[in-house]
Amino acid sequence: MNGTAHAGIGAAAGFITANAFQSTPAETLILIGLGSVSALVPDLDIDGKLRGRITFSHKVIQAAAQLIGLLMIFYSLYEGDSMDKWLGIGIGVAMITISSLLKQRHMLTVTGVGVIACGASLQEYWLVLLGVYIFIASFVSHRGYTHSIIGIVFFAVIASRFESSIGINGAYLACLTGYISHLAADMKFLPFNKRGIKLFLPVSSKEI
Repeated sequence: MNGTAHAGIGAAAGFITANAFQSTPAETLILIGLGSVSALVPDLDIDGKLRGRITFSHKVIQAAAQLIGLLMIFYSLYEGDSMDKWLGIGIGVAMITISSLLKQRHMLTVTGVGVIACGASLQEYWLVLLGVYIFIASFVSHRGYTHSIIGIVFFAVIASRFESSIGINGAYLACLTGYISHLAADMKFLPFNKRGIKLFLPVSSKEI
């Protein structure tokens, strides 16, 4: 199933949640949006279609890191003294070297680290957990752990913390049902799915 269909089903889940909680029009729109976005989250895995759409081009990050590395080297040469000078030069060289090895496939991992750092800076625990989810997802195979019960439980914790943070009743349920709707729509019992999902990883790798 394509991303548009998943987003549509997730939006419907958000709308149903809003009706169940008798939400205001503004809250209803938010819950519909949350359901729609959450329904796309399971595809943030190594081969998922979503990973390429939420990340920057690796060339942009590469250029920025190399520029910062060069500036750090020049600054350390002219302003640093003794140990600080060599430390600054070493960091600058390391940034240039590491960034030169960066490929597009690494960008989801970089995004996860960035979200973790942002969450820590804002002291938003749900955002830190989301960053951890993205970081881990960048290493797992498509329709793997993000499409399993483990993925559901992990995302449920994120959604619970998120609702506590924004204070909108139904946010947790809209996010969770949106996420689960993606897994249900990817199951093998639907005639248009050639593959299913490994819901019970790591206990069983059988597709259902």
